[in-house]
Amino acid sequence: MKSINPDTTKKQKGLSRRNFLQSTAAAALFTYVPKRVLGQNGQPGANEKLNIAGIGIGGQGSHDIDQYAGENIVALCDVDEAHAAHVFNRYPNAKKYRDFRKMLDEMKEIDAVVVATPDHLHATVSLWAIQMGKHVYCEKPLTHTVEEARHLAAAARQAKVATQMGNQGQASEETRRLCEMIWAGAIGGVREVHIWTDRPMQGLFNWYWPQGVDRPSDTPPVPDTMDWDLWLGPAPIRPYHPAYAPFRWRGWWDFGTGALGDIGCHAMDASFRALKLGHPISVEANSTLVNEETYPAASMIRYEFPARGDMPPVQLNWYDGGLKPHRPAELEEGRAWPDNGAIFVGEKGIMYGNRLIPESKMQEFTPPPATLPRSPGHYQEWANACKGGAPAGSNFDHAGPLTEVVLLGNIALRRSLKEKLTQVRLHWDGDNMQITNLPEANQYLRRENRPGWTV
Repeated sequence: MKSINPDTTKKQKGLSRRNFLQSTAAAALFTYVPKRVLGQNGQPGANEKLNIAGIGIGGQGSHDIDQYAGENIVALCDVDEAHAAHVFNRYPNAKKYRDFRKMLDEMKEIDAVVVATPDHLHATVSLWAIQMGKHVYCEKPLTHTVEEARHLAAAARQAKVATQMGNQGQASEETRRLCEMIWAGAIGGVREVHIWTDRPMQGLFNWYWPQGVDRPSDTPPVPDTMDWDLWLGPAPIRPYHPAYAPFRWRGWWDFGTGALGDIGCHAMDASFRALKLGHPISVEANSTLVNEETYPAASMIRYEFPARGDMPPVQLNWYDGGLKPHRPAELEEGRAWPDNGAIFVGEKGIMYGNRLIPESKMQEFTPPPATLPRSPGHYQEWANACKGGAPAGSNFDHAGPLTEVVLLGNIALRRSLKEKLTQVRLHWDGDNMQITNLPEANQYLRRENRPGWTV
């Protein structure tokens, strides 16, 4: 692969859909693999330390990179020196960068990267690294658009790199017990799932990050410690404002994926595994007021999935912004009905979390034996995979399809489609990656990156 010169990328065209598809198809043929990584089987030895770089380290990336402190943290990259200062100081021997492209171009010894940038940069950074033969850990949601998720998964598969998305709960005991109970027929065939979160709000008028708001009109100066152009990356140019960075970007269409994108890949993962979900056949949404700048303050999304093998069709319902399903009659009086949770409604009963309700049914139930392999830990899974071990539990072949479904829900929230979506639900052809009954909705499956951000 021709090396990437960060000084020339500004002269390149944007990451168009065609360029993106061509780049993923070529990923397997044009990859650079550092010599130190290559063992007898083309992988680092199980006892050899990985050379890891962190990209976007000021927030969640700080926690992520700390999980690999036992490996070699050789480079750290963040566009905001002040926001990331605590991590730079914690790893004084790591080389420091603002531009991940320059870092990857200069440091051929990097084996693997941890990507924890804002959502709009996930696919660009991850694909850049994959095409250079790097293993990739990327925070959730995997990408900003459905198309990016489809093609990032394909690129990783073709390049044969180890991958993991940052939905840590997938490695938990709770997820495994849920699967084992449902597969043992604890509630019969599951017909409905209800999942809810208080995000983006925490209590009345207390925001994790704001949604349902308009763009600020003032233009304060960019902090001296930040490179705003690099922070924007592939997104359209707009003036800097603290309403976006360093953390409140999640609610903006151009940068984040809202409450659904933030929490959906966590909360829906167990359902995908236990119910063996694939592509939905339809999606519809209701929400509070939505505009062209931010996601709505609260929404409800409904996905319909077809029968899978001996499992019946199932309806998956999502609620955010403090909305939640009605309290089931089976839940005892006085028992908490918290702001975050999930219930599974089967033909023979209901599960709330990992327990049958009412509790008397759980007491009478004989739990099935543990049949699934237990995880060494979410982060350790990826380290093991980088060294030739089994694929991580949320590798991109799993994380890509899960992210696609999550992000389809956001398309059903688009303001420009709202009038027509009062008349129809979106019909999804997952195999061909298209919405079949509302062609204008397909524009939201993808985006055009701005010039200077071609892979």
